[in-house]
Amino acid sequence: MAVADSLQSRARANPRRVTAVLSVIGYALVIGAFTPYAPFPSISDDLVILLGDAIAVVNSLALVSILVGVRYIKRGEVAKHRRAMLTAFALIMVFLVMYLLKVGGGFEKSILAEGAVYYAYLAMLAVHIVLSAVAVPVVLHAVVLGLTHSPSELRETSHARVGRIAVAAWSLSLFLGIVTYVMLNHVYGWVPRGHEAALLLAAGPSLRGLRSEAGADRDDT
Repeated sequence: MAVADSLQSRARANPRRVTAVLSVIGYALVIGAFTPYAPFPSISDDLVILLGDAIAVVNSLALVSILVGVRYIKRGEVAKHRRAMLTAFALIMVFLVMYLLKVGGGFEKSILAEGAVYYAYLAMLAVHIVLSAVAVPVVLHAVVLGLTHSPSELRETSHARVGRIAVAAWSLSLFLGIVTYVMLNHVYGWVPRGHEAALLLAAGPSLRGLRSEAGADRDDT
């Protein structure tokens, strides 16, 4: 208890420093997952696919929690707002664990789409990634302030302003992540990203043929 109180006191006195440290840790974990040196266990292809589906569900629940939290604060229901936002944050922590396991131990997917659809997908994915990176420090700062200050004290901090930025970046990032997930997994299909995908595209049939084969494989299973 004394340790927890000490940590809370330090976070209250230095919220920006705590935010910076936590942000760096988060960035390092995600970037590290894409390197061959990350100590993540290898996972099966089936688990990669399952984690992708689970991530979409968790992100959808997080988005709903954020929007509900915004609605509560507009009504002045601070306690409910706090619970909704902490629920969203907890869900994002669950997402982070699954994402690191999926990326660090599995494979990434490339969409089987062509032309305007392909470039629209890439554009949405790029915006999703950028907003995810932008959201990290503002979300953490809003959470740190919220956990270390009472509702009356928060009025004297930047919590409301930072929170609005966090909600905008976080919500749009989650929404675009869900849209690209649906396009990749349920509309156009995919192949593993990397050398295998390059060989398939270079030596195999057209993207349209690959898409048909991918759909047939899913139907067989």
